[in-house]
Amino acid sequence: MAAASAQCGGGGLSLCLASAGVVKALSIAAFTLAWTHSIEKSAWQEDWLVTPAGLTLQRARVKGTGAGMEPPPEARLVDGWFQWSPPPVPRPEVVLGNSGAAGEWRLCQEGRCRTLSEIFGHPIGANVTTMSVCKNP
Repeated sequence: MAAASAQCGGGGLSLCLASAGVVKALSIAAFTLAWTHSIEKSAWQEDWLVTPAGLTLQRARVKGTGAGMEPPPEARLVDGWFQWSPPPVPRPEVVLGNSGAAGEWRLCQEGRCRTLSEIFGHPIGANVTTMSVCKNP
C-alpha cells in the first residue's frame, strides 16, 4: 500500500483505496465495484464485503458474454445478467488497473456510484488503485 496511512474511527472497518501515493479511507462495510469491459463494452459488477480477514467477493455479474468475460458454469441468467457467487475467499488487497479504454472503475453503495476520480478528487488516469481493509495504526 502507499506510504500514507489511514485511520479507522470508532473501531469499525473501513475500505482503503490507494493510488499514486494517496490513500482514501471510506467507512463502508459493503460495496459494489462496477466497470465496463474494455473490449466487449459490457457492464460488469461485483459485490464485496469489508471484513477483518480482508475483502471478500460475495457475488459477480456480467451483462453478456464475450472475449475474456465468460461466466463460469454455475452462473445463472437473471434479468439479463449472468450472476454467480464465487467461493468467499478473503483477499488482503485487490489491485485495479485502468487502460483508459472503457471508462473508470465505479464504487457503489446504497444506490449511489462514484468513479475513483470522484472519490480521490482528481483524475486517476492510468494509475493503479489498490483496495484493502484499512489498518489501525
